[in-house]
Amino acid sequence: MEQASTATAAVEPATGETDFGVGGMTCASCVGRVERALRKIPGVQQASVNLATESVRVHWQADADDGAAMAARLQRAVRDAGYEPRPLEAAEAEPEKGWLGLPHDAWPVLLAALLSAPLTLPMFGSLLGQHWMLPAWLQFALATPVQFWLGARFYRAAWHAIKARSGNMELLVAIGTSAGWGLSSWLWWRTEAGAMPHLYYEGSALVITLVLLGKWLESRAKRQATEAIRALHALRPEVAHLLPDGIRREELVDVPVAELLPGDRVLVRPGERVPADGALRQGSTQVDESMLTGEPMPVPKQPGDRLTGGSLNGDGAVELEVAAVGAQSVLNRIIALVQDAQAAKPPIQRLVDQVASVFVPAVLAIALLTFCGWYFWQGAALEDALLPAVAVLVIACPCALGLATPAAIMAGTGVAAQHGILVQDAEALETACHIDTVAFDKTGTLTLGEPTLSALVAATGMDESGVLQAAAALQRQSAHPLARAVVLAAEAAPGAQALAAEEVQAVPGRGSHGQVQGAHLHLGSLRWMDELGVGLGQLAERAQAMQAEGATVSALALRLPDGRFVPLALFAFADLPKTGAQMAVARLRERGLRLSMISGDNRGAAEAMARRLGLSPEAGEVLAEVLPGDKAARIAALKQGGHRVAMVGDGVNDAPALAAADVGIAMASARGGSDVAMHAAGITLMRGDPRLVAAALDISRRTVSKIRQNLFWAFAYNVAGIPLAALGYLDPVFAGAAMALSSVSVVGNALLLKRWQPGA
Repeated sequence: MEQASTATAAVEPATGETDFGVGGMTCASCVGRVERALRKIPGVQQASVNLATESVRVHWQADADDGAAMAARLQRAVRDAGYEPRPLEAAEAEPEKGWLGLPHDAWPVLLAALLSAPLTLPMFGSLLGQHWMLPAWLQFALATPVQFWLGARFYRAAWHAIKARSGNMELLVAIGTSAGWGLSSWLWWRTEAGAMPHLYYEGSALVITLVLLGKWLESRAKRQATEAIRALHALRPEVAHLLPDGIRREELVDVPVAELLPGDRVLVRPGERVPADGALRQGSTQVDESMLTGEPMPVPKQPGDRLTGGSLNGDGAVELEVAAVGAQSVLNRIIALVQDAQAAKPPIQRLVDQVASVFVPAVLAIALLTFCGWYFWQGAALEDALLPAVAVLVIACPCALGLATPAAIMAGTGVAAQHGILVQDAEALETACHIDTVAFDKTGTLTLGEPTLSALVAATGMDESGVLQAAAALQRQSAHPLARAVVLAAEAAPGAQALAAEEVQAVPGRGSHGQVQGAHLHLGSLRWMDELGVGLGQLAERAQAMQAEGATVSALALRLPDGRFVPLALFAFADLPKTGAQMAVARLRERGLRLSMISGDNRGAAEAMARRLGLSPEAGEVLAEVLPGDKAARIAALKQGGHRVAMVGDGVNDAPALAAADVGIAMASARGGSDVAMHAAGITLMRGDPRLVAAALDISRRTVSKIRQNLFWAFAYNVAGIPLAALGYLDPVFAGAAMALSSVSVVGNALLLKRWQPGA
């Protein structure tokens, strides 16, 4: 018993995420049916189906020995629900070409149109005063293949829906067109020989043809909406020119990119795409990174610079040392982020799902009431009562309802990615359009983040060169921008002799201390000096003056054995605003947004930089002397004041604030740490241009606006069309055309987002 219990305790549950394509979905009701089927499987925690991408994402938890079989269970559940599970790549692929170069999925539409066209002759003939009615047997011969061969997909899907005790678009189409075809056959059968009855074969055939045409146009439009993903996939080269160890450079071995390993060296020729992320080791070139960052100008690259897989090499042959491959590469992570955003559902979709779950049963009830109203209460003939009910069934298909949200999200996130804006989840996209306050981290976000040592003021009797070298010894192991500025200045000093430091310890948000040649030194902010009780003495007035000029000032102090401190020198640092930072502030202000800059600098330096950027310290737009750990608290305080806050940052210490904001916007940075910020943010800007903040908020607003427009028109078609059909004002043929048009118009409206440009 003890062994059994121990074994049971040792088994940890396996968790996973599974994505695969689903074929055969046509409307919002299909989405609900697939999700319900998946959620019935033990261990499934969440299932999200995207009609526009025809894909499903499932989060699950299962016993370790059941985890491997979970994917099979999920796909079987989809198949049992009446749909076709398939690889995700198949859902993204272009349809194969068939006879005459036409796509395979176009042939059913073409055949249906050819068979249905003769049935429309009486309609056109009556406009010209001609009687072109076809014999009943010929109408039957033309309409029946359309009804039961080309329209077989509707019957198959309808049967699966009935077995699942639910409804979908195909059920409505199958019932409606079968009623028209059956009524026509019955009228023909009961008509005396030689008589010409009024038949409705053309209505049923044209409805099926129009629905097939609408679904084909819809699928073409959906493929256009996923162009961004296919374009990103196309950036990945298939082959890399590997430089094996121990042989001459000219002897290359072409290997699949999938076989590259970190540390491999590859040759990238002019005009080729970089096969993997890594560092440039030999040669110089210019690289086009526009598909990754949205930056149209080529970027110069020298030895030691970073190259990103998928970018386009310019006119120089260079040698690359591979650093990241596979899922760890920047390109694959971008593709994954865009796919995640397109697969996710925003909160607004919950209302649509709730409506769709009751929509088809409600439509069937309305169609039945329509028939009863005309046949029993109005005393109409059977055919006259059946036609309005058929029209209700046809026009009420909820195709547009299911496409309204995912089509807009696909188009919006896709065009944003092309301009270097990665939306990581749909909820961030929806939330961003409600933002009223934008808070910026200063260093590296609004400024270059590469401060230089602009002034060094040594205390009386101290040697500036010696003080600089001692400070550099303390800072040599630090990655802080101010520390690097001190080290670079010390290395550039004439006759520099590097000193060694011992027992160096960093104090986050304040500075560092350690021993240099036996002296215990502290180097850090003036606020830290105050906390330590360091009196600046004769240096105090100069420190205030440099702060008033906008410099960030640090001090170096010697700690005596009795615990007292002696100031040795002041260090003034200058940073420059980023190109476009002032314009970014102006654009956001034009949108009526409340702005704030958060900085760890002293108030004088922070306010001076704020004024250069167009921010107003007098209006409370500057939060100075904020420790890294307190940024999240400042964001929380803004939210408690009733504001919807977006936080923009680029470093590791910005991650808590990005997570605390309503929407975190991470900005790619050459300083490092942006990967951590990206994981904490909902939106990532792939290049460090602050003007993209306004662009990100703009595409969010436009995408949510398209979602609302699409939902309005999807509901409007049904709200207006169902009463007209029930009252007999809408023929089934026109109802089918209107239903097809609703789906195409919703997707077409979403595709207008592809014309969006930042700053437009």
